[in-house]
Amino acid sequence: MEKFIVNGGNRLEGMVNVGGAKNSALKLMAASILTEDVCVLKNVPEIRDVFTMAEVLEALGVQVDLRHPEGMVIKPGASLKCVTSYELVSQMRASIIVLGPLLARLGRAKVAMPGGCNIGSRKIDLHIMGLELLGAHIEVEHGYIDAQADVLKGTVISLDFPSVGATENLLMAASMAEGRTILENAAREPEIVDLADFLNKMGARIKGAGTSTIEIEGVRELRGTDHTIIPDRVEAGTLLVAGAITRGDVTVKDAPIDHLRLVVAKLREMGFTVKELPDGLRILASERPESVDIATLPYPGFPTDVQAQMMALLCLARGTSVVTENVFENRFMVADELNRMGGDVRVQGHHVTVRGVERLTGASVRAPDLRGGAALVLAGLAAEGVTEIADIFHIDRGYENFEHKLKALGADIVRVPRRRRG
Repeated sequence: MEKFIVNGGNRLEGMVNVGGAKNSALKLMAASILTEDVCVLKNVPEIRDVFTMAEVLEALGVQVDLRHPEGMVIKPGASLKCVTSYELVSQMRASIIVLGPLLARLGRAKVAMPGGCNIGSRKIDLHIMGLELLGAHIEVEHGYIDAQADVLKGTVISLDFPSVGATENLLMAASMAEGRTILENAAREPEIVDLADFLNKMGARIKGAGTSTIEIEGVRELRGTDHTIIPDRVEAGTLLVAGAITRGDVTVKDAPIDHLRLVVAKLREMGFTVKELPDGLRILASERPESVDIATLPYPGFPTDVQAQMMALLCLARGTSVVTENVFENRFMVADELNRMGGDVRVQGHHVTVRGVERLTGASVRAPDLRGGAALVLAGLAAEGVTEIADIFHIDRGYENFEHKLKALGADIVRVPRRRRG
């Protein structure tokens, strides 16, 4: 296993580019199997989750060219399998997103229960409920979801919670169902809009993506297309916090400004200057942040995927902050690791109290999950001394060339293999 070694204290300065959105790329890769034609995806991030999704598709009989000059080339072809392996799907929760398109394309899908970061129970009942309303017969047994449908038929589906994954699965399945589907209380994330734009390019008829009500008029077949994936708002937010926590001057090129309004608002509330540029965002920081309260909510609320990074920043704030997690019930695992670095973070249910300290100190810590791992890197950048971060495979799942981007801004960070005992 590899680890990061961070020598803290360097002020980050300069410009850094944002890659394609992880949470969009994975879903568009899955959507490509709705057609027999070739699809080309551009601005795909080179991250572990993308490589895993490519393996999932290849196991289904899809050809995936990750290194084509034009982008990622996906050739589903006519011979598509309907069963995914547990070994692959258990590595990443987003793998369940092949359920909807497989069912729509083949009338059958047998997908292993999803894995990934251990940050919540991740119930799949909304996926199942919605697909059953579309006419699927579903059984869940022996760790697999087995769905069958001779014909999917449009209907009205009201989600109890605006689940991103359920919205995406149902959006893809309904795209090839007979008649009209109305999806109420749908997720509104920018990645949903990107998926709908991609599907519409393929010939789908979708209206209302980005709102709580989406209308899908089913079509008989979809065709191949080219599409450029939107910039990753979570990576952009992480890099802005990196500038803030090191009291730096960082320009995040291609940061999706409209997708980061609440993150920017909180950074400004902390006392940082955030400038909107024609091609991104610039953060200027010279002082400790002021304490603020943060509560995560589904989009357009504050993103849960930036919560851990902001918690690391609040460890150095003047005063006491309260962070409330309303999306995932187990997303405070990084708290103990931040405390090892001298933070004062106390967890009470789905609230965290962060009492700001003047300084953090380097320590040996472990990345508990993807965003928590990124938060520990940020804490290490600001800490006195050396921080060693183990289990960085979590970070590699969602950040492309993370240490190289930070190095380009002046960070002292290296990736090294861990020594084996014995």
